[in-house]
Amino acid sequence: METIPASSIVDVLRKSENSIILPHVQADGDALCSSLALAMALKRLNNNAILYLEEEIPRVYSFLPGRDLIKVYSNEVVSPGTVIAVDTGDLERLGKRISMFRDARITVNIDHHPTNTYFAGINYVLPGSSAVGEIIYGLIGMMGVKLDKDISTCLYVAIATDTGGFRYANTTSRTHEIVADLVNAGVNISEISSKIFDSISLGKLKLMGAAINSLELLDGGRIAFITITEKTIRVAGASEDECEGIVNLGKNLQGVEIAVLFREKNGEVKVSLRSNSDADVSIIAGKYGGGGHKNAAGCVVKGELEYVKRRIEADLKA
Repeated sequence: METIPASSIVDVLRKSENSIILPHVQADGDALCSSLALAMALKRLNNNAILYLEEEIPRVYSFLPGRDLIKVYSNEVVSPGTVIAVDTGDLERLGKRISMFRDARITVNIDHHPTNTYFAGINYVLPGSSAVGEIIYGLIGMMGVKLDKDISTCLYVAIATDTGGFRYANTTSRTHEIVADLVNAGVNISEISSKIFDSISLGKLKLMGAAINSLELLDGGRIAFITITEKTIRVAGASEDECEGIVNLGKNLQGVEIAVLFREKNGEVKVSLRSNSDADVSIIAGKYGGGGHKNAAGCVVKGELEYVKRRIEADLKA
């Protein structure tokens, strides 16, 4: 499948008067902040843009500008003109909001995942981008909207979080060129970095401790498994969104090539995979209907926790 030209999607966005923006469920920094930046830019073009989330905004991102444009979906009936899925590899990643997408007159898919299924009427997918934030940055410029501190802050957080603070292999020279432009528009790097990378709640600290205690090293230490259950979160006093990034505790361990976080919830297991090697974990995620990138992917597997862990272990060793 092919993506449409940038000029074509810019034309669609500029002509839209009522837009709904949908990041994927359990929106991470890139999904949420790219969506906020796009919503604020569309507002400048007199577009009545609204961002619908499946759940409350994660605590770590509570400082972001543009929060007044966010609504938490509660099964209300909406008749949107244009619906834009952001950072969403396939339609199922929209969760309960899938009905809003299907009822739209125009559907748009903006993403950077190589496993994207091109599920919209209009697809703009650029797998070479480090984050969707890079893509939105380019579209905002083509729409003729001038960067300000608020939009730039959201774009910076989107890119910084999806590149691991510019440490991951997806970081390119283009990434740094874009960030330089965002800094020139007023982004306060030290303040943002402190909030998203250096500050955690007591609940998350306890959650990290429990995650470390659950660590299993397999295949001679090349594979790391971390497990989080409903009880783990409850005892730690953490929130659901504070599971984000926990998988890196295994990924960062010396000698580990693949790290996996198993998050048990409601009879299914959310599996987050990270790779430090040439192993393409998106292949494993794709086997279970998920997707992502070569070095970072995820899926949801129905079944009992230990059964799912042993299946994933067998897949990885194979």
